[in-house]
Amino acid sequence: MMMVRRGLLAWISRLVVLLVLLCCAISVLYMLACTPKGDDEQLALPRANSPTGKEGYQAVLQEWEEQHRNYVSSLKRQIAQLKEELQERSEQLRNGQYQASDAAGLGLDRSPPEKTQADLLAFLHSQVDKAEVHAGVKLATEYAAVPFDSFTLQKVYQLETGLTRHPEEKPVRKDKRDELVEAIESALETLNNPAENSPNHRPYTASDFIEGIYRTERDKGTLYELTFKGDHKHEFKRLVLFRPFGPIMKVKKEKLNMANTLINVIVPLAKRADKFRQFMQNFRAANFRNFTFIQLNGEFSRGKGLDVGARFWKGSNVLLFFCDVDIYFTSEFLNTCRLNTQPGKKVFYPVLFSQYNPGIIYGHHDAVPPLEQQLVIKKETGFWRDFGFGMTCQYRSDFINIGGFDLDIKGWGGEDVHLYRKYLHSNLIVVRTPVRGLFHLWHEKRCVDELSPEQYKMCMQSKAMNEASHGQLGMLVFRHEIEAHLRKQKQKTSGKKT
Repeated sequence: MMMVRRGLLAWISRLVVLLVLLCCAISVLYMLACTPKGDDEQLALPRANSPTGKEGYQAVLQEWEEQHRNYVSSLKRQIAQLKEELQERSEQLRNGQYQASDAAGLGLDRSPPEKTQADLLAFLHSQVDKAEVHAGVKLATEYAAVPFDSFTLQKVYQLETGLTRHPEEKPVRKDKRDELVEAIESALETLNNPAENSPNHRPYTASDFIEGIYRTERDKGTLYELTFKGDHKHEFKRLVLFRPFGPIMKVKKEKLNMANTLINVIVPLAKRADKFRQFMQNFRAANFRNFTFIQLNGEFSRGKGLDVGARFWKGSNVLLFFCDVDIYFTSEFLNTCRLNTQPGKKVFYPVLFSQYNPGIIYGHHDAVPPLEQQLVIKKETGFWRDFGFGMTCQYRSDFINIGGFDLDIKGWGGEDVHLYRKYLHSNLIVVRTPVRGLFHLWHEKRCVDELSPEQYKMCMQSKAMNEASHGQLGMLVFRHEIEAHLRKQKQKTSGKKT
């Protein structure tokens, strides 16, 4: 009996303890549920010495509302400051444009800043509407279509290869590299915008970028279509961005008189009398009246010859044209040379047109026309020699200040690139453009046996590129097949006549 009574008492004690714990838990949950919460964190419960119940909660709410009002007021002050700074910058820009236009005798619209900004914004939106973004545009021929280039995080796949001649490459030019990085970053900002996503969305990073395409309509802007990984296996996110071009602004108006601008043409020469004779005929045709012959002893160095010629001049600061004996130039080119150089400001590195082998172009040596008739800029007659930097126009003072050529380089080649890179690393403007009045005349390229196998291979590749176009070389490679086809066609024609 005593055993039953003891067990009953123990059971009742445990039941009472459980009931007490349950009541405490319910009380805590009730207080937590009734406690007001802020935007970011749970507010503290009233302390023992603070007002309790409704008064305590009201005090906490008032404190939170006061903090919220202070935060909103701070944001408003920051926005007002930004608007004021923007207005000041706009005023400074407009005043600068007025001063430049007044100095040039031009007039600009002096509208209020609000109207000016609104007009600019409307113009940018109109650029989007005019470009091929929302709908296609009727084109006359297939040549009028503006193609896209495509790109990933590592490579750009391009139709216009330029100097590198690589259809696939890492963006070398800084402006192109920065442009694509900016487009991807802008797309990521949009994808991660909290206002457009649920609170639990995953953040997008550059590793989610799959590929993009872009093209530029030069009078409107650049269109980007960027594709990212979606939330599931077969889902994707695509963003279409547009960088509109702004309206053309007048920067400068000036009158240039080149009547007294002398050009000192400097030509290094070694053992090429026949080419020199041809060059002098062109020299006289361009109305040059005098020349100086400077003889040097020792191993030939193109850089040293040009350097001696540049420093030989004893008159005032003169415009130099570094040239080679196998170059043909027109008098119009000399004016282009003058117009694209300025002492202490600009140097000119024209891209010349390199002539293919006339014997291949015209089929037979007897059919080759006079030189002046050969100098036609077409894909069948030559190519832009965008890998050459030897022909250049620059003022003597700039050449001396930059340090001239590297005189340790012997023979032909290398010294021109070295000088070109010096100017690229300086604050001078380097003008690089194809010109229609400067030609590299074809001459046979010899690949000597002393070259290593790799050098010989590169020499032969260069020789092939200078001989003829891709299509013309193909006709030479397949000439036996072509001749066989012509014979068969002739036999068929003869059979029909009999």
